[in-house]
Order: sequence, then structure tokens, then C-alpha cells
Amino acid sequence: MAHLGNFSACVIGGTTAALLVICPARAFDNHSAGMPGVVVTPLVATTITASGQPITLPKGNAEVIVSTFDIAPGATLPVHKHPFPRYAYVLAGDLRVTNTDTKKSDDYKAGDFIVEMIGEWHQGTNIGTTPVKLLVIDQVDKGAVNTVLRD
Repeated sequence: MAHLGNFSACVIGGTTAALLVICPARAFDNHSAGMPGVVVTPLVATTITASGQPITLPKGNAEVIVSTFDIAPGATLPVHKHPFPRYAYVLAGDLRVTNTDTKKSDDYKAGDFIVEMIGEWHQGTNIGTTPVKLLVIDQVDKGAVNTVLRD
């Protein structure tokens, strides 16, 4: 479970599909036994990004943008950075994210939740033999984009 301010992202589902529910923080902790047919598995609770930065949210009119990404085996995303928080849930595949300045890499697999680095140049590579499928959630100032490509 990833905490987003006073709310949590609760992912409910199996290996082929997942449901992302935004709910009051820890609302379902220790209460799933009373909800037939619902299993809540906490994935992560953090106040920092993958590179150790504190998570800060947009100050103004925040907009939530939810996308899916499909990354082919061997494909590498261009070097980029995010000016706002980005969260990714790995639905399938094996992804390596490399900070291009520090050369530090982290590997993620299906079921992992990523709190991406903010304002640091990085890129993702599918290091597996099957497509990487991501559910990506951006929190931005209304109307802003959350990916800046390196020239």
C-alpha cells in the first residue's frame, strides 16, 4: 500500500489484472477479514522516492493522470526526468531503472510498486523476454506534463 497524503493506493488483484483503489490511509488494514471476497495486500508504505528523496505533492490544483505503459523486450525509454511525483505498479515483466547521473540501477518485477525519482535523469529498460506492463500514476499541477526528455 502506498500512502498518498491522507490517502492510500490499495492494489487489489491477481497477476493478470489489478484494481487500484484510492482509499483513506490504512482504511483496510486489519479489516479485510470482515470483507468477504476482498484481500488487501500492502505493497509499500514510504515517504521517499526510489532515490531517497522526500515525496512532495503539487501545491496548487493537483491533477491525477493514470496511464498504462507497454514496453517491448529489449526496449529502452529515452533519458528523462519527472518534475512531479510519479508512481508505477509493475503488472508484468522485468524492468531496470537506471539513474543516468549516478549509474545506480534498480530492478523491478511484476507486483513491485515504484515511487519514481523526481528531477533526476533516468531511463527504464525491459531486461526480460516478455513485455513490461506498467500502471502509471502522475500527480501534477493541473495541465502540466510529468516527463521532460533530455536533449
